[in-house]
Amino acid sequence: MTNLAELVADAKDTLTVERVYGEPYQSEGVTMIPAASVRGGFGGGEGEGSEDTPAGRGGGMTVSARPVGAYQIKGDRVTWVPAVDVSRIVVMGQILGIIAALVIRSIARRKKS
Repeated sequence: MTNLAELVADAKDTLTVERVYGEPYQSEGVTMIPAASVRGGFGGGEGEGSEDTPAGRGGGMTVSARPVGAYQIKGDRVTWVPAVDVSRIVVMGQILGIIAALVIRSIARRKKS
């Protein structure tokens, strides 16, 4: 069973700058440095038992990452090139469509009254 100190050490090793910025790579005189949004969390607990109830402990950790873009270095110029998350765009479009439909329906109902 992992104790809290080991869990914190694992989180410290996992959530590093190397997880945010990827290895730079070059092609045709342009250097790209990929970047990601990295989030993590951990938790743990421990309990003391009695004669009737055994002691318990537990813990867990999660890490998620998604690309956000890359720095493009061309000569002396550095520019940010954002990553396009098509799934997020589609979901936001659907949410906005539902909200618009609800607002239009609400306006139409008020005009009928």
